[in-house]
Amino acid sequence: MKHTLKVSILLIIAFLFSQIIGLAIINSYVDVEKTIETGEIKVEDLPYNLPRPTAEGGGSAIITIISAVLIGTILIFLIMKFGDVLWWKIWFFMAVSFCLLFAFKAFMPSFFASILAVALAGFKIFKPNIFIHNISELFVYGGLAALIVPLFNNPETNILWAFALLVIISIYDMIAVWKSKHMIKLAKFQTKSKVFAGLLIPYQMPGHIKNQGKARLTKIKTAILGGGDMGFPLFFSGIVMQNLVLENIDKGISNFLGMAYLKALIIPVFVAIALLILLVKSKKDKFYPAMPFLTAGCIVGYIVLKLVSLI
Repeated sequence: MKHTLKVSILLIIAFLFSQIIGLAIINSYVDVEKTIETGEIKVEDLPYNLPRPTAEGGGSAIITIISAVLIGTILIFLIMKFGDVLWWKIWFFMAVSFCLLFAFKAFMPSFFASILAVALAGFKIFKPNIFIHNISELFVYGGLAALIVPLFNNPETNILWAFALLVIISIYDMIAVWKSKHMIKLAKFQTKSKVFAGLLIPYQMPGHIKNQGKARLTKIKTAILGGGDMGFPLFFSGIVMQNLVLENIDKGISNFLGMAYLKALIIPVFVAIALLILLVKSKKDKFYPAMPFLTAGCIVGYIVLKLVSLI
């Protein structure tokens, strides 16, 4: 088993919370009136009318996402080789701030959402703390999903494209971990710079020791789950939820948003089970690509969801 049972359970619980919160954020952006009027998923504007990315169909959306992943990876390697860690922190601070802004807008006015987002991102990046880090991670991917999920807006083909995205990312994950191993280098760089995209679950609570009158955190063993492993299953669940919204409208269900949300939660449950299997089967101090397992969880969860819908 890769981690202790306690740490593994905490990691899975945190993962589930990120998916539950993320789906709620995606749901909050659905423009109910326009969706009912047009019979298509229509989403509300982002805070301060910030522009959304656009794509013509699922294929274009996948190209946009994969391009962003590759460009981001290249930029990080350039920073690792030639730049200062400060540039990585500034870039990450901006990305986290925007994602948190989009996430918090689901629960509060834009003004308060922006203040909370910048403050939390600032502490997360420049004053790292295990509690603030993980709390912010529960919301970050919901904010990112609020950008990504609406790109897959064709109910006739979006599930197929969502599956294609999972397969592509799974293949990339396997190559990046087992062949090129650049994903391992990225993870180590992020951990060393104390700016990590993903969950960090310590084996014990950080203790404080005195060093020349100042407190510092002791170095402890930590279990991690990468941001992509949290984001891509959420994208898939969110796309499925969009379809469920339209299906429930067609069936005349009054609370179509709530019903779609509850049904979509089936998928994260099975993804969490797949994650548990990975943690149980994997060995200590070895790196594994999580996305193939999480993709399998998405597939099983979707099948179960369709079976439940037939009842």
